[in-house]
Amino acid sequence: MADENSQDPTEGELLNQTDIDALIQEAMEEPEEIIYDPEGNKVKTPKGTRIEPYDFRNPIFLTEVELRRVRIRHEEFIRYLAARLSIFLRLEYSLKMSRLSTLTYSKFTETIPNPAHVVLFKIEQLFGVGVIDINPRLALTMVDRMLGGKGHSVQGERYLTEIETNLVDDVVSIVLEEWCRQWKSEQELDTSIIGHESNGRFLETSPADAIMLVLSMEAGVGDCSEAIQIGIPYYTLEPIIKKMHDAKERDLGLDGHGAESAWQKSFNNIDIPVQAEWDGDTLTVKEALALRPGDVMRFPKSVLKNTRLRLSNTVRFIGEIGLENKKVAIKINDKLEETSEE
Repeated sequence: MADENSQDPTEGELLNQTDIDALIQEAMEEPEEIIYDPEGNKVKTPKGTRIEPYDFRNPIFLTEVELRRVRIRHEEFIRYLAARLSIFLRLEYSLKMSRLSTLTYSKFTETIPNPAHVVLFKIEQLFGVGVIDINPRLALTMVDRMLGGKGHSVQGERYLTEIETNLVDDVVSIVLEEWCRQWKSEQELDTSIIGHESNGRFLETSPADAIMLVLSMEAGVGDCSEAIQIGIPYYTLEPIIKKMHDAKERDLGLDGHGAESAWQKSFNNIDIPVQAEWDGDTLTVKEALALRPGDVMRFPKSVLKNTRLRLSNTVRFIGEIGLENKKVAIKINDKLEETSEE
């Protein structure tokens, strides 16, 4: 009687080289993943297809090239702004970029502390409302300096009074003026301050899911070092970013208007109708009505040398009709420079 626990003698055998190679090949092959086409049908990915995750909650509307150009533009803005504010306050004013990123409007407002000093502004030539968030301690330190103080950091955080708000608006006007100046090559821009807020949770200047380009800066004046944030909706910036991109492409000689289209292999198998035709003679309506099967119409031999070759309903060449290997053929003699639909 066979023992149920006895093992098959082949189970203890080692794998041969063929089995090992098959396992390695299987491990190296990319697993097939399922994707969906625009109609919602499951489609197997062809070999070599790369699938990248996309965060729909935090979409990025700027390409890497555009984001790099926008970053360079804002680095210049920070450098010039620091110099102007140093002159305005008669005290060294340092500015450093902390981050340039895209956030949804809801996430951006969550980053605004409480209490806060928020300035709302409008770019006259563009659509939408921008936001500048200045830390109250920094705002009060600048006010102290503007009133003749030494620019020492103010202890504690509180809401600004109406007079202090008006004084800070002078600084904000310089910030906005310098920001607009950086885009002068693309478009002349004018801004105006349209309101103030002390709590980010009450802001409703854009839809919650609107994408904001947020510039975060670390500002230092005297012994005070705090943050300034500038948030502008992407739909506000889109026109000037597009102009900046187009201008850069022209400077690099990449304007696509005169560029030749790249040939695709899939074009090789497209069927194009070919027709050979020529002008014969003219008939009156009476003569045309009198035509019957079997009638013969005579044409001069010269029409054979002026045969038009029509490709896909467009006349492209002039040639001559003849016979070759007992088949009707056309010899192309000339190419038409200007073609017209007939």
